[in-house]
Amino acid sequence: MKNMEQLELDAHRSEIVTDMRSLVEKYRTIFDWDIPEIDQHAADKLILAEMHTALDDIAAQLAG
Repeated sequence: MKNMEQLELDAHRSEIVTDMRSLVEKYRTIFDWDIPEIDQHAADKLILAEMHTALDDIAAQLAG
């Protein structure tokens, strides 16, 4: 049986995914404005890598 925290996360998973996609699109748009002839694939990799780094930093801070 799942614990309450997992059940709560399951209930909000689609919202988390939607929020994350919106954040990625925000930075894709900023890159497009700043660099008209952007290599979108390269920009996507950079954005996602930085998001992973930020999440790792946040996880470390929350862990204390």
